[in-house]
Amino acid sequence: MGQDQTKQQIEKGLRLYQSNQTDKALHVWTKVLEKTSDPGGKFRVLGCLITAHSEMGKYKDMLKYALEQIDTAREMEDPDYLTEGYLNLARSNEKLCEFQKTVSYCKTCLNMQGTTVSLQLNGQVCLSMGNAYLGLSVFQKALESYEKALRYAHNNDDKMLECRVCCSLGNIYVQLKDYEKALFFPCKAAELVNDYGKGWSLKYRAMSQYHMSVAYRKLERLADAMECCEESMKIALQHGDRPLQALCLLNFADIHRYRHAVDKAFPRYDSALAIMTEIGNRLGQAHVYLGVAKCWLLKKELDKALESLQRAQELADGMGNKLCTLKVHCLSEGIYQSRKQQEEVREQVVKFLQCVEELELYCGICGESIGDRDQKLQALPCSHIYHLRCLQTNGTKGCPKCFKSSMKPGFV
Repeated sequence: MGQDQTKQQIEKGLRLYQSNQTDKALHVWTKVLEKTSDPGGKFRVLGCLITAHSEMGKYKDMLKYALEQIDTAREMEDPDYLTEGYLNLARSNEKLCEFQKTVSYCKTCLNMQGTTVSLQLNGQVCLSMGNAYLGLSVFQKALESYEKALRYAHNNDDKMLECRVCCSLGNIYVQLKDYEKALFFPCKAAELVNDYGKGWSLKYRAMSQYHMSVAYRKLERLADAMECCEESMKIALQHGDRPLQALCLLNFADIHRYRHAVDKAFPRYDSALAIMTEIGNRLGQAHVYLGVAKCWLLKKELDKALESLQRAQELADGMGNKLCTLKVHCLSEGIYQSRKQQEEVREQVVKFLQCVEELELYCGICGESIGDRDQKLQALPCSHIYHLRCLQTNGTKGCPKCFKSSMKPGFV
């Protein structure tokens, strides 16, 4: 199959894919991969297969095609293709919660000396790196990466990238418990979809609605949370987006738990867990087990709660997600406290404090905790995070940790 025919078949597959005929599109692209003699065409069709398998949640297949793409790029000796291949390798590992590998591949991308095309990919590389750092609970580096990604998005007028970064920023502020910012950023993403997204995939709308839903739930605006989550789930079902379906099911379960409707929550946790186990989303699985543990606590089933917390911790330790581990120790301490098991209580307190120290989850001005309750936070351009009230009293003295000026505006 020559260059022109390869291009025609790739376009045919894209049309099928965009009209939700995913199986037919995959069939066309797989045939192109088998028959084409054009390395550039092979690289592009591998990119199509990577995107499709990512949205279906088939992350191991995504990784397989990304490795094949790297081999093709090496054959072509083209730095732009190689950068794109490493970015897809980073994304594959990010989806499989291999966060250290993701960071490593992202650094490889940023160190490669490509042309303008490579520079345009740098924003996406920074986004993937930020998501990996967030998966490792390294909040300052995550914010730093998102800040860089936003700068690339603004410089390149890339509204789709800006939309994705805003959703990730919503996620980081959910974890840091500044729920006002956690809602602001996905609302900004939804505005971008409304203003610029006429020709975009509906996945951008679904993504922003999901992140809005999580923020609304945290703010206990449960009717708004349910409405946004239903909208997101509807699009995810239409497009066969299994990863987003799993996240929506988890959020539905959490909403029911907030309403103390435990019997409605459990089956949704089970459904979310089944999909997340199938696709390899270990971080999602850990969050499911945390939610299940909280449900067992509502039912006063302490042994079952501890069992779920143990599973969450095993997953968190395997990924290196320290925030999840911290939550396990906090909940376990409460259980042992209620049972008056003082030795176990002390053990959990020590481990909890170790996590706080490692995560640097405290304000460098007042020394109090960050992320233990809903508070207004502010990240400086150096990406160090403080209580907003503390920075207001600190004035314009600069960052107390690294002494850089806080006058320079930051995006986040």
